[in-house]
Amino acid sequence: MKKVNAWAQMEPKGKLVPYTYELSPLTAEEVEVEIDNCGLCHTDLSALNGDFGLPNPIVAGHEITGRIVALGDVAKNKGLAIGQTVGIGWNKESCGHCDPCLSGDPHLCVNLKTVILGNHGGFASRIKAHWLWIIPVPDGIDAADAGPLFCAGITVFYPLLEYGVKPTDKVGVFGIGGLGHLAVQFAHAWGSEVTAFSSSAAKHAETMKLGADHIVSSRDTSDWESLKGKFDLIIITVSVKLEWDRIIAMLAPKGRLHFVGIPYEAIPVSVLSLLIPQNSVSASPAGSRIAFNKMLSFAARHKIRAMVEHFPMSKINDAIEHLESGKANYRVVLDADFKS
Repeated sequence: MKKVNAWAQMEPKGKLVPYTYELSPLTAEEVEVEIDNCGLCHTDLSALNGDFGLPNPIVAGHEITGRIVALGDVAKNKGLAIGQTVGIGWNKESCGHCDPCLSGDPHLCVNLKTVILGNHGGFASRIKAHWLWIIPVPDGIDAADAGPLFCAGITVFYPLLEYGVKPTDKVGVFGIGGLGHLAVQFAHAWGSEVTAFSSSAAKHAETMKLGADHIVSSRDTSDWESLKGKFDLIIITVSVKLEWDRIIAMLAPKGRLHFVGIPYEAIPVSVLSLLIPQNSVSASPAGSRIAFNKMLSFAARHKIRAMVEHFPMSKINDAIEHLESGKANYRVVLDADFKS
């Protein structure tokens, strides 16, 4: 067994401290990756804050980029190579034989294993995962900055792909933060007319540079009246309570309100408001394996990148405080700096 250096939370709500553990032997289907960088996501904060009820110690981190250092006997024949630069997102292993897996939706696997729920994640020197979820980083993407694409990027790209959004469609994005700033870029490159709903006037100029055609306040709803029936897709990237009935009213016939952020309060929805215009409300977790390939290829072609700030992994507690305080612009990436 190999020793792994990591940063772990050893007690509930505690600071992260150096931690070592043994990596189990590589199985035939697994790939071992030496971690170079790992994004710090709000979902990691949720895990560390006890929202998932995980036992300590917790090694979080699920926006991983690094290099392949070992391949199992089966994984050797899956188009991967030692030294190859790859990424790993939320998912670690899918069974390959349940109905979702056989239908091309392994991210919906009924036996899905994730990177941080019940496993040690990317705030570490090494990690293992099934070959299917070891995703090559294509040319044209800087691997050091790419970690957030494996969570935030796929999360906002997937609904464009899954629901057949057209270049002629009008897309609204609520919240121009870690998810939203990527959603604007992807929807703009898709060819759609993009309206950004933001609570921060200070971000307006930057949001326009990212590709927004229009910016509307997400707090002052006086401008919403003129947008009734306008949007084919509205993507919610935030977790705050909003005026859901007024947002649904902005959907065009057959429009879709789609959640990638997680509001923790119940959302009141009138069936009548959906029935007459044949509208839909939906949500999605990250995306399928083939969707990852398409997202990365699309991002490379259109030069879409997450805006990131880097911290050494040894400063992980400072990075967490920076993210929790709302100072991050827009994503945080940790650079592995373990001593060999």
